[in-house]
Amino acid sequence: MSNRLVLATVFLVAILIGANFTMLKFALDHTTPMLLASLRTVVGGTFLVGFALMRGERIPRRRDDLGNIFVVSFSITTVSSALLVFGVNRVPAGVASLMSSTMPLFTAVLSALLLGAAVSRVAGVGLAVGLGGTAILASPSLSGETAAVGIISLAVSALAWAFGNVYMKWRDFSRVSAVMLVGVQLVMSAVVLVPFALLVEGTAETEWTVGLFAPLLYAAIPANAVTFALMATIVSRATPTQASATAYLIPAFGVFFGWLIRDEVLGAAEVIGGALVVAGVYVLVTSNARRAESIQTSASSVDSV
Repeated sequence: MSNRLVLATVFLVAILIGANFTMLKFALDHTTPMLLASLRTVVGGTFLVGFALMRGERIPRRRDDLGNIFVVSFSITTVSSALLVFGVNRVPAGVASLMSSTMPLFTAVLSALLLGAAVSRVAGVGLAVGLGGTAILASPSLSGETAAVGIISLAVSALAWAFGNVYMKWRDFSRVSAVMLVGVQLVMSAVVLVPFALLVEGTAETEWTVGLFAPLLYAAIPANAVTFALMATIVSRATPTQASATAYLIPAFGVFFGWLIRDEVLGAAEVIGGALVVAGVYVLVTSNARRAESIQTSASSVDSV
């Protein structure tokens, strides 16, 4: 894959995921948050597991594999996903995308605390800048109850996603393909979220129209399954620095689509805080990526001797 094609794929992934926050806002005009979160898992899980089975893969049956998948499913595609939709329902799409972009920051903190991962001086600066930006970004919303609940939900969503990422580094998932892994996670989440949503919210406020199904399908397939496949391609063929670019491009496109499609306007605190978050994530992920590239280069040099 040429360098230009890699960069084009990185931008495509960032665009698809960045637009997802705005698509979720449109879907929420026609349904409730928990029901939308549960429908995403049903559609996405069915699509990915079906695709994996068509490729001849088998559903994992080992108890330890299923246990590990359940932990990741509960943290990422259940808790994180549900709180993400709940938060998007209460704050602008652009703010939601910026808050969600704090996930790499929480991942760095949890990796250091739970796995003993080293944090370089440069990465530490990025982490401090990003967390400071998060505080500034959240500060205006905390004065209003509705927005405050949304901001807190999005922060916990990012934290839960980060925990799932760290857990995946800790446990062995090599026996399950990446496609099947995500598909089974979503199916497990559907088993939890669907009855919960029906019990807590019901379907009385849901309009079963194209206004719901169009953004729902976008959120479940292009913004989920397609981007997953593209990210797998990026990780396998791009440098760590190129692959990490999605982390700070996604919130930029999230803000852009919120402004372009839903006429959202960010205040000074959101602009300053969001810029610091993106800058902090950029410093953190590029520092870690360059370290990974340096290790790969050193290993290649040793192998060639």
